[in-house]
Amino acid sequence: MKRVLAFLRRRRDESRARTDGGSTESRSTARRWLDNDFVRSAPFWGPPFLLMGFFVYAAIGWNFLLSLTDYTGFGGADYSSLDFENYRRLFEDPAIWEATRNTFVLLVVFTITCLLIGLGLAILLDRQVRFGRGFRTIYLLPFALSFIVTAQFWRWMYNVNDGIVNQFVGIFGIGPYNWLGNPQIVLGAVIFALVWQFSGYTMVIYLAALRSIPTDQYEASRVDGASTLRMYRRVIIPQLRPAMVSASVTLVLFALKAFDFLYAVFGGYRPRQGADILATKMVREAFGQSQWAYGSAIAIALFVLSLAVIAPYLYNQYTRGNL
Repeated sequence: MKRVLAFLRRRRDESRARTDGGSTESRSTARRWLDNDFVRSAPFWGPPFLLMGFFVYAAIGWNFLLSLTDYTGFGGADYSSLDFENYRRLFEDPAIWEATRNTFVLLVVFTITCLLIGLGLAILLDRQVRFGRGFRTIYLLPFALSFIVTAQFWRWMYNVNDGIVNQFVGIFGIGPYNWLGNPQIVLGAVIFALVWQFSGYTMVIYLAALRSIPTDQYEASRVDGASTLRMYRRVIIPQLRPAMVSASVTLVLFALKAFDFLYAVFGGYRPRQGADILATKMVREAFGQSQWAYGSAIAIALFVLSLAVIAPYLYNQYTRGNL
């Protein structure tokens, strides 16, 4: 009997020791998990992440789902039969191809022109011209204006009868032109106005990059006998590539969402022939024609186009360790 009691007592002590040890180990694991930086920072990044996920990414997903229906804006959408009919319609709509062409022309010409003008202005200001700070403020001032203000300003400038632009070209014996009514020149007029607004932004980006280049490189180039043009072409401008990439992405995104500028300059979402882009086409189909599903398909196409622009930049920044 004594042997049995002793055996039971030992088993009880061993079980208690295992239980205490497991509890201690569990507490240690829980403590390590709570001390993790990811968990401790969750109260700071968690709410913005949830809000962003719901109001942005969930909305994009719902918009894609809506584009698979035939929703016209009345009643509720029927999600029982989903198809890609609206996307097939995109490829068969001539107006979509015209809007896509105008979007690409706006995107490419606007971006390249802003980069070239901004680079030229930045180089001039970097060479310590007189009243450089005043010029920098003047060049940057248009960027501080909203698209709505800029559109109204250029709408007055392009006026056929008493606009300053026609008065200026009239000095040379040409014109007047209907800048916002002629399908052959209206897109160029829009691009010119946008370039006027954003050239100052690219100038500041380039100027900051130029000021970060050590002066020793300028002096070494002069000692080697390089001319000013050769120095900038061979030594200085290649080092501005990160600034150029960053400015290009920003300009492209602004070009893709130029809807508010066109809306204000033309007084509605029906721009003149030759200036219709995907953004205006999307809003016109959804709100003007009550084709919400088709408008959602255009929005998804515009989103994919924006993603195609920003994704390589983000990947490049990730590989460089900047993200």
